[in-house]
Amino acid sequence: MNPPSRGEHRAGATRGDGEERFDATELTGFASRLLEAAGVDGTIARDVAEVLVEGDLLGHDTHGLQLLAPYLGEIGKESMTRRGEPLVVAERAAVATWDGRRLPGPWLVRRAIAWAAPRARTHGAATVVIRRSHHIACLAAYLEPVAREGLVVLLSCSDPEVASVAPYGGTRAVFTPDPIAIGFPTSGDPVMVDVSASITTNGMSARLHKAGERGAHRWWLDAQGRPTDDPGVIFDDAGGTILPLGGLDAGHKGYGLALTIEALTGALAGHGRADPHEGWGATVYLQLYDPAAFAGADAFVAQTDWIAQACRGSPAVDPARPVRLPGERGLARKREQLAAGVQLQPTIMPALADWAQRLGVSAAAPIRARPQSARRQ
Repeated sequence: MNPPSRGEHRAGATRGDGEERFDATELTGFASRLLEAAGVDGTIARDVAEVLVEGDLLGHDTHGLQLLAPYLGEIGKESMTRRGEPLVVAERAAVATWDGRRLPGPWLVRRAIAWAAPRARTHGAATVVIRRSHHIACLAAYLEPVAREGLVVLLSCSDPEVASVAPYGGTRAVFTPDPIAIGFPTSGDPVMVDVSASITTNGMSARLHKAGERGAHRWWLDAQGRPTDDPGVIFDDAGGTILPLGGLDAGHKGYGLALTIEALTGALAGHGRADPHEGWGATVYLQLYDPAAFAGADAFVAQTDWIAQACRGSPAVDPARPVRLPGERGLARKREQLAAGVQLQPTIMPALADWAQRLGVSAAAPIRARPQSARRQ
C-alpha cells in the first residue's frame, strides 16, 4: 500500500459538483461510530473523527474523511493500535518524547497539545516528539484551536515507511512529502500555514493517477530523472519521484526543508528511516510557544496584525484575486460548510458505506444543500 499523504495542491482534483452535502456533526458521529465498531476506544475514536472532519471543513479533502477507509483497513490488519496509552521515553520540565505504540495519530497529537499547552504557559515553550505514531491526518486541522488560545503552534511529521521524494539533483526517493504547519494568533482569525517540503504530495498524486489525469505542471521525475506531468511514474515499478518544493529551478529549498523536518522528527525522536519498517505511520514534532513569555501577547499581536494588513494591502497582480493570508480561504470554507453542509469528494461516502455495512453502522444521510445565493450570504 502506498499510503495517502497530506496535500494542498488540488490542480486536476475533483470535488463533488452536485448538491449533496452532509451535516458536520453527523459526519463526525458517523466516523466515530465506525471506528468504535472496529474496536477503537471511544475517546480515541471521537478525536480521530473530529480531526478528519475538520480537514474536510478546511478544504484539505485528501486528508479528511478520505483517510477513514484506509484507517479502518489498518485496524483490520492490526497495524493501528485500538486502545491504550503512549509510552514516555523521556521527559523534562517542558520537553517529552513519546512512543506512540502505533496508536491513531490524531489522538496522539491532541494529547501532545494538551500536555504541552500548560507547560508552554509556564516555561514559554514546550515540545513533544512522538515516534511510532500512526498517520496524523491533516496538519492544518490542529492549528486553529491552539492559535485562538493565544499560543503559537509548530507541527511537523515524516513517515519512515515511505519514500517518494528524491533529494534535489537525485533520482532515488529518500523522503516523504514531509509537511510542516504553523498557526499563530492575530486580533482576528489566526494565520494557518500548512505546506510540504515537496511540490505536491502522495495523496494528490494518487488521486490524479486513479482518475487518469495529468498534473497542472511537471511536478514529478521518472526513474531516469526526466520531468513529467504524469503522477503515475511514482506508482510504477521503475521508481519515479516527486520533486522537492521549488521544483527544477529551486528544489534545493524544499530539499533543505525536508532535511530540517527529518532532523526535528526522526532524529529527535530517535526513530526514523534508519530503523526497520513497521507500516504506514508518522514521526511527529510538536512545539508550542506562549508569546506572553517573550515580548508579551499584545506586542506579538501588534506585529502580526501589521504584517497581515500589509499583505492584504499589497496590490494584487490580478485584481480579481486579492492577496489573502494562509488559512483565510480554509476558515471561510469551514464557516460556509458548517452552515450549508460539508461537500465531500465523491468517492468518499461509497467507500465508507461499504465499511458501514460490514460493521453494522448506520451511514450518515445527506442533507439538502442551501441554494447557491444563500451560501454566499
